[in-house]
Amino acid sequence: MTPAALIEQELAAAEAARQDRNDGKARVCARRAVGLAVEAWFAQLPIPRRRGDAMAHLRQIQQDGAFPLPIRQAAERLSTPVTRQHAAPFTTNPVADARLIIAHLDSH
Repeated sequence: MTPAALIEQELAAAEAARQDRNDGKARVCARRAVGLAVEAWFAQLPIPRRRGDAMAHLRQIQQDGAFPLPIRQAAERLSTPVTRQHAAPFTTNPVADARLIIAHLDSH
């Protein structure tokens, strides 16, 4: 399966989980979709690939000033643990945040 197909599969799973009110699964699938998108993006760059899981990629995005603020904020919301949702930025729509990040990566 192509990276794009895997990303869409994760986003579809995230959306289905969200509709089923399974917020935890929706967040996990959205994070995995971003992780796959970052890996595909890194594969196109002429620099050595960074290693890490989806959470590591989200943390890298949120700390990298080269990314626009809305992208960094979406990464922060997606990487915020559910246990801190009332004390820190937390997304109520992880699919939208994932799509925002993925669209940005696709455009660069």
